[in-house]
Amino acid sequence: MATFHFDFVGPERTLYSGEVEAVQIPGTEGEMTVLPGHAPVLTTLKVGVITVTEKAGSGKRIYVQGGFADIGPNSVTVLAERAAPIEEVNAGVIDKEIEAAELARDATEDLEKREQLNGQIVQLREAKHVLGAN
Repeated sequence: MATFHFDFVGPERTLYSGEVEAVQIPGTEGEMTVLPGHAPVLTTLKVGVITVTEKAGSGKRIYVQGGFADIGPNSVTVLAERAAPIEEVNAGVIDKEIEAAELARDATEDLEKREQLNGQIVQLREAKHVLGAN
């Protein structure tokens, strides 16, 4: 199968850089699978898991919390607001993120900000469920 270059850059480090067969991305408009030759797209990311399919079907999963994906026919670059290898994510980590978002939501009187934080809390709970970190 054909491949393309994928770079995943977190705020502190590059979490992945290499040739891949496919990348599944949690876009804010819905989940998308990128294959070689994909039409150019720039999309925002929601909380979720990026699944990388390498050659021979092996893969890697990376937890992401917000950011952007720049998709082209020969490459994909993800710039994440927060990210970690899936092995570093557990229920305690996500629970702390949920608690911080709830505290921020309760502390603001800005209705737009409250709605944004409510959406983030829902996404974090979904990510916790998907990861099996109940």
